[in-house]
Amino acid sequence: MDANAKYYEGCGQEGPIRCIFLCEFHHTAGPKITCQVPENYISKDIFDTVSHYIIPKVQLQRCTLTVTLLGSKILGFPVRIDNKKYARNAFYFNLCFVCDAWARTVHLEPLVKKLTEYLLSMELETEWLSKQSMSGDAKDLGCLMKQVMQDINCRRMCTLTVGTTTTHLTVVRVNSDPAPVKDHQVPVFLYSRQSFVADQWDLTTNQILPYIDGFNHVSKIAALTDVEVSLVRACVQNLVYYGVITLVPIFQYCAVYSVTPKLRQLTRCAGLQRQCIEFCARSPRQLPKVNDLFVMYAGMSHGSTVRDLCRRLRPQDLAINERKLVLFGVLEGLIRRVYKYPITLNNVDTASVRSDHNQNLVRTYNGLVCLDELCCHGGLSVTQLEEQLERDSNVVFIVK
Repeated sequence: MDANAKYYEGCGQEGPIRCIFLCEFHHTAGPKITCQVPENYISKDIFDTVSHYIIPKVQLQRCTLTVTLLGSKILGFPVRIDNKKYARNAFYFNLCFVCDAWARTVHLEPLVKKLTEYLLSMELETEWLSKQSMSGDAKDLGCLMKQVMQDINCRRMCTLTVGTTTTHLTVVRVNSDPAPVKDHQVPVFLYSRQSFVADQWDLTTNQILPYIDGFNHVSKIAALTDVEVSLVRACVQNLVYYGVITLVPIFQYCAVYSVTPKLRQLTRCAGLQRQCIEFCARSPRQLPKVNDLFVMYAGMSHGSTVRDLCRRLRPQDLAINERKLVLFGVLEGLIRRVYKYPITLNNVDTASVRSDHNQNLVRTYNGLVCLDELCCHGGLSVTQLEEQLERDSNVVFIVK
C-alpha cells in the first residue's frame, strides 16, 4: 500500500523536501536544469512541460510561484539579473523545492526566497552560479543543495557558508501566536538539544537554552541565568511559536495527575512502549518493565499525589525515574495535571497571605489562577500556601 495514501491534496499536512533543483534560461538551449539533488528526480519531459511557468515572463519575476503536476509540487522564486556581461544581456535562474503534491508548502516560501537572495548576492559578487553553468561543473552548487535538503528535512534549520558569505535558514511555522507564557510553566524540548546551532539564535536565547531541561520553570530559569524574567518569557514564547519547545506543568510531589483515555495505547503500541521504557529508566543499564510503568500511570487519580503513589509503589525499586515518568506521560498525553484554583466567598475580593519573609502577598482569588502560579509569584511552596488558604473560611478550592 502506498505510504502516502492517507494524504490528499489540501490535507494541510507538511511533508519533506523531495528534491531541490536550479534551472536557468540558457541563451541557446533555452530553459534547462543546471543541477538537481537527487539527480534525475525531475525528468526532462516534466521540466519541459512546466518550464514556461518556472522561468516566467518579466511580470512574474521575484514572485513566489507554485506549480503542481503529476504528484509533485514545485515551489520557486524566479530572478532575472540585467547586465551586459551575460549573453542576451540577462541571466535568468530559479531555485526550486519539490515536495509531494499533497504537502503544505507555505512554511517553505520564506526559505526559498531567502536562499534565492543568498545565491543572487553570490552571483552579483563572484558570478558563482553562471560560472558553474558555463563550465558544466556544478559540484559546489550540488553540495549546497544537498546540505539544505538534508538539514531542513532533519532539523528544520541550516547554516550555509560559501567563501566569506554565511546565511542561516530556518523553517518558519505559519501559526497563530501562542498563548502568553507564564512564569510557573516549564519549557521542554520537542527535538534533541544537540540539533540546535548557537549562531542560529539570539544571545538571550542561547543563554537560557542550557537550562531548559523539562523541569526548570520560567522563573527559575531567569534566576539561574540572571536574565530578566520578561526576557525569558519572550524567548520561550518565540521557541514555542517555532515548534522547538512545548510547555508542561512544574513537577511536584504534592501534585495530582489523572489518566486520559490515551493510556490504553501503552498496552498496544510497541513503539510507545519502547520510548516510555527508555525515557523513564532510572539507568540505561537497568530498564523498567512496561507493566510496572502502566501500573504507575494507572495509579494516578484525583486525591492521590505523586508522593502518595511513590510511597505505595516505590518506583526506585522498579528502576523507574518518577520525574521522567510524569514528564513523558504529560508530553504523550497519557496523563494530565489536576490543578487547584482558590476562590473567595462572601463577596471577599482579596485575600492576604503572609510569607515566611514577612512580606504581604495580596491576590484576587477568582477561581481562574491556579496554586502553581500563585506560589511562583509569591515565593511560597504549594504546601505553605495551601495550608494558609485552608485556614481561611472565605476561601474554597475548585479542582479541575
